[in-house]
Amino acid sequence: MNQPIKDPDAPFGHKYGPFVTDVFAPLTEEETYADLPVIGEIPADLNGVYLRNSPNPRFEPKGEYHPFDGDGMLHSAHFENGRLVLRNKWVRTDAWQHEDTTQGAEYWGIRQTLKGREDQPIKDSANTDVIGHAGAALTTWYLAGVPYAVDPITLETLGPRYNYLDKPDSGMSAHCKVDEVTGELMYFDYGDHWPYMWYGVADAQGEITHRVPIELPGNRLPHDMAITEHYSILHDHPVFHDEEARAAGRHKIVFDSTMASRLGVIPRKGDAASIRWFEFSGAFIYHVINAWEEGDEVIMVACRYQPAKNADGSFNDVGTAKMISRLVMDARLWRYRMNLKTGECSEACLDPDFNVEFPSYDSRLTGRKSEFAYLVDHDPKILRWRGICKYNTDTGERLGAWSDDLDHCWYSEPWFAPADHQKAEDHGYVVAFAYNDETRNQELQVFDAQDLSQGPVARIKMPTRIPPGFHACWMKPEQIQSRVG
Repeated sequence: MNQPIKDPDAPFGHKYGPFVTDVFAPLTEEETYADLPVIGEIPADLNGVYLRNSPNPRFEPKGEYHPFDGDGMLHSAHFENGRLVLRNKWVRTDAWQHEDTTQGAEYWGIRQTLKGREDQPIKDSANTDVIGHAGAALTTWYLAGVPYAVDPITLETLGPRYNYLDKPDSGMSAHCKVDEVTGELMYFDYGDHWPYMWYGVADAQGEITHRVPIELPGNRLPHDMAITEHYSILHDHPVFHDEEARAAGRHKIVFDSTMASRLGVIPRKGDAASIRWFEFSGAFIYHVINAWEEGDEVIMVACRYQPAKNADGSFNDVGTAKMISRLVMDARLWRYRMNLKTGECSEACLDPDFNVEFPSYDSRLTGRKSEFAYLVDHDPKILRWRGICKYNTDTGERLGAWSDDLDHCWYSEPWFAPADHQKAEDHGYVVAFAYNDETRNQELQVFDAQDLSQGPVARIKMPTRIPPGFHACWMKPEQIQSRVG
């Protein structure tokens, strides 16, 4: 049963690992704030809503806690005509509703069990990503679960979304992609049984219109994908479940540096036979920035993991697997090229010096050529983003960066928000939450996207700490006004 909270910095004590204590300690209340103090000025031409998804467990875990276990909680910043309203609210998944009835933890974490195990069920928590589609904010989960629609303004859960999820072992990947020109959403699903991956398309109204099997050589743990105007790009990296552990019902990751990473290019509504695979150096990609077409080539820019190495320079596959499973990210900006006519492919590191991750860009350009991206400067040792930065993804040039305090700040995933009457790709703002663990100061910060290095143009002082989380998005007024449900 839920126990009274005695220490807000360690509500469940210290026996479940570091991700439920101190700065990671979960919130216990849902709040709405308006008319908060502002240093600087909220831009008059900034309208829309910034949404950030996060794990926020309600009840004491059954074992060692991993962030992917926590109940999904959305944090929002709604900008409208110079006024700002902040909210936070749990995503009321079926699992959340069940535990709300029993008032205690009924599910196991990914360190103890596997998805689909009936005697030790795992929680589908919708806590990983959030994206705008078909008028709603769509929340998704790391291990391909049920997508939940949420009202982007009130944060009320509208319910499960999409019409195929009654099929056995079916789900939607954490990172689906929306083409804002057509309104279509592309996604993949993956699991431990043949064909190991499915690929699908939902239309602008939120109905699945296309779904095909994608046969992989074995079980895989892909995390992201990409789209272009005419194609989707699926990932097959040498990261998969340890078979011995899986047979025992446990979730353990393996990385194999002797295997290639493969990117599969499939026409948006292509059949299973139409996919073309391109091989690259063995690595892992958690997060893609964007992809597009140039003539016969498909180009994808992403944050590529740097595999761990031993002292003699050889690959340390066990170390890499541990990094991936513990969310220890050491990534570099990377570009992949695939020629659909000749079959040739190439890859290149765009900036070898900085560990950058959790990217965003002008989402109106999803699947079309984009020039600018906004990322976090990553501390590789812990799940901490100590600042934000801007890149030219054509040249790899670092165009600006900001942190209030590299040693003590925790930033959320920054998202680009276009200005009203946008005149250039980077004409707009970058929005992110920022917490200082020394001063315990929590802010929402707004930056001029054309010059991050000048610092925030607006700092909104917040009364409550926001724990570190995962992904965010920006929903524009036209997406909000057309919301359904």
